[in-house]
Amino acid sequence: MADLTQVDLLKAGVEGWNTWREANPDTEVDLHRADLSDANLSGANLEHAFLYSADLSDANLSGANLEHAFLSSADLRCAKLIDANLERANLERAILRGANLSEADLSGANLSGAWSPTHPCKVNQTRADLSFAHLSGAGLTGANLSDADLSRADLSGANLSGADLSGANLDGANLDGVKR
Repeated sequence: MADLTQVDLLKAGVEGWNTWREANPDTEVDLHRADLSDANLSGANLEHAFLYSADLSDANLSGANLEHAFLSSADLRCAKLIDANLERANLERAILRGANLSEADLSGANLSGAWSPTHPCKVNQTRADLSFAHLSGAGLTGANLSDADLSRADLSGANLSGADLSGANLDGANLDGVKR
């Protein structure tokens, strides 16, 4: 179970949360399985946070720092991750259906098995940095990956049916078994 004191602090507001993080840089952030749906977490410092199976559906995480965060199996349906820092984050098996990842930095992130099938609010990863990302087996049906940097990304076995890859950088990307 998540640390309920931390969950309450985060839900109370990003400013107080970030102040607490600054004062407690070595404290482990345990928000696994927390219900943070619809929360306004824009600009939150969630670096190295443990968010396994957390419900972040419809949450606003724009500009949030999620570097090295553990978001495996997290529910990020229709979450706003615009300009979020997800460098080296673990999003393995995360539900990204309808998530907006425009201009997000996903370099080195693990999105293996992430699921984002076609949905009324389609995945938008316009200009996202997905270089070196692990997207093997990811369901990116209908994703907007236009102008995304997918250089050296592992897309093996990913489902890109109906995805917009116009202007995307695929230099050195592993495209073995990609479904188009």
